[in-house]
Amino acid sequence: MSDPYERSAEYIDIMIAEAWEAFDPALTEALKGVETIAGTVVDLGAGSGRGVRAACAALPGDSPILAVEPSPALRAVLLARVHEDARLRRRVTVSASDALSAPLPATIRALMAMNMIGHLAPGERRDLWARVAPRLVPGGQVILNLAPPRAPTRVPPGLMANLTVGDLTYEGRASAEPSGAHQVTWHMTYRTLQQGQPLSEVAVDYDWWVLDEPELAGELGEHGLTLRPADHPDLGLYIASRALDSTVPASHPVHPRR
Repeated sequence: MSDPYERSAEYIDIMIAEAWEAFDPALTEALKGVETIAGTVVDLGAGSGRGVRAACAALPGDSPILAVEPSPALRAVLLARVHEDARLRRRVTVSASDALSAPLPATIRALMAMNMIGHLAPGERRDLWARVAPRLVPGGQVILNLAPPRAPTRVPPGLMANLTVGDLTYEGRASAEPSGAHQVTWHMTYRTLQQGQPLSEVAVDYDWWVLDEPELAGELGEHGLTLRPADHPDLGLYIASRALDSTVPASHPVHPRR
């Protein structure tokens, strides 16, 4: 499997740090809904581990967390972050699988999918919900965000991040172009500068599947899950849950990932 983050991984964690200043408290608030429920927390596309750290802080105790990250480059940062914190090291298992092949636990109280759902094509998303729904305990939640754009539209070039570490400045720029009926291609450029002079530059492209709230609600509804916006609409954060007294509909057949 190709790794879309192979060349950009060194920049990812520092460049998402500012965004996670908002995501962290929002995720903490969302996870309050599963504080009293037993089961495992699953973080799909755990990346460099910021969501794992937030979940561990929001849900104290010894309940397990499964962090799923298929990118070897990002997983290296994730595993280092887990290992350096005794609380995480005791609770977090890191899986090298992807979302559709990860060995999911029998009972899930919360499944997080932050900044990752666009990696899955529509059929793959439906396969994922078919895997997750039977394992989600009554009252359990799926917590995810829909990043813009939500339709295949052009995103003009813009500055994504600019920060300084030591003597060096790290800069990230992004743009996107429609590449299909439900897809865009992101064009990312990362630069390292010293006193304004570029030292290195990395350019990467990756495909991203787009969807909006009604489409997501329809997919989840097929599996008995109700979608609602979280309390931070500017973050595009959503929570899907099943009523405590509901039953799980029969799953649709799961097709092999192509």
